[in-house]
Amino acid sequence: MIRFIGIIPARYASTRFPGKPLVRLGDKAVIQHVYEKASAVLDEVYVATDDERIFSAVEAFGGKVVMTSPTHPSGTDRVFEAATKVLGASDVGICPEHSQEDTVIINIQGDEPFIHKTQIMSLCECFEDASTQIATLAKPITDAQVIFNPNSPKVVIDNNGFAMYFSRNPMPYNRNCDREQWMDNAKAVGLNYHKHIGLYAYRMNVLAEITRLPVSSLEQVEKLEQLRWLQNGYRIKVALTDTETIGIDTPEDLKRAEEFMKINIEK
Repeated sequence: MIRFIGIIPARYASTRFPGKPLVRLGDKAVIQHVYEKASAVLDEVYVATDDERIFSAVEAFGGKVVMTSPTHPSGTDRVFEAATKVLGASDVGICPEHSQEDTVIINIQGDEPFIHKTQIMSLCECFEDASTQIATLAKPITDAQVIFNPNSPKVVIDNNGFAMYFSRNPMPYNRNCDREQWMDNAKAVGLNYHKHIGLYAYRMNVLAEITRLPVSSLEQVEKLEQLRWLQNGYRIKVALTDTETIGIDTPEDLKRAEEFMKINIEK
């Protein structure tokens, strides 16, 4: 039986929106919204932080929290440190009570207060396939403008549901076709454009391995960490979702989130 553990990396420092995990959305902090959504699906959920303010806030609403190093270069590294502490594991990720392969760590973004339980469940279901090492989410693109937005990474998926490549550029490229026709032209040949959603799950042994990989050339060019894993031969299973979420990276995003919440409450 696979043990699923949700870990929510949360930093206070942010160039675009300092302190965003603790900003209020409705009557709760953003981090509490994320924690409660994840806890509705998973038996084990922890916040991983390097900040005493976030640590205290999570404890105050009754959540589980792990203090981690402030020097991690990425959320994945923070998640791995937290996972080793939660599991009582060694620095190579070996858990004494569960095999590495039977423990799956789910990296849930701390700025996604509207994450839906079906999205987390879809990630868990990916591991019914024993060959799944890493899983992530993608959403079919319905707005053609998203295809050309470099802030919305795209993913191309093979016939077995695994990622072939991630890019900030439009992908696949429609040759000899006006931008306005790209979506229709792709659908005519049985293709969809997919927006990548940065929610990940990893077998514990794989998480231990990928945190030791050096930054890859593709990652340096695209600024997408998942390309490091692909470039080193790891396979990423992609689950599809139709649910739209709103990540909070800026104060403007918070306003959008407040409006989104208001509309859904009124419904």
